[in-house]
Amino acid sequence: MTQEDLAQQREQMVETQLESRDIQSERVLEAMKKVPRHLFMPESVRQYAYIDSPVPIDQGQTISQPYIVGLMTQTVDPKPGDRALEVGTGSGYQAAVLGELVQEVYTIEIIPDLAERAGKTLSDLGYDNVEVRQGDGYQGWPEKAPFDIILITAAPEKIPQPLIDQLAEGGRLVVPVGPQGEIQTLTLVTREKGEVKRTYITDVRFVPMTGEVQQLR
Repeated sequence: MTQEDLAQQREQMVETQLESRDIQSERVLEAMKKVPRHLFMPESVRQYAYIDSPVPIDQGQTISQPYIVGLMTQTVDPKPGDRALEVGTGSGYQAAVLGELVQEVYTIEIIPDLAERAGKTLSDLGYDNVEVRQGDGYQGWPEKAPFDIILITAAPEKIPQPLIDQLAEGGRLVVPVGPQGEIQTLTLVTREKGEVKRTYITDVRFVPMTGEVQQLR
């Protein structure tokens, strides 16, 4: 398949899966037209890169459905000067989309093989504003805090307090909350004048957040 064919598939993905629903942010749509989603996936499943579904990427993890990536990105309302934290790098695709939209992205992945692979893919594609760390995302990235955006791509049963604490004034955090195997709640957390507010977005299903967060059950 040629690069032109793949670009056409991305265009169609954006038109049919995002624009036709409720993803209206022009910046988000343009970023998702640009990022080569297939390159963040194992070669064995790249033919599924632009379908309307999550796809397995090894280690029991998935690359999220394009619509959910678009929805979460639109929900955190990225600005060009923002600094973003992502917990759950996975393939690196969501970090790349953020990398197109904000000044700096810091992303943490608990599974060593995925962290290494995502870091290489992001580096090879020239995302110099994205830094990948292998480790447990529960404590966030304190030395780089506060963050304008925090995006969590795995589901805790309860939002880790250290991540809420690292949200800047005016910041936006989006996270799926709920037990594994059940319907989870995609939630927007905002901080305005020191007050933390939570807003329901939609029902979702994500892989569970692992590591220290599991001790809170």
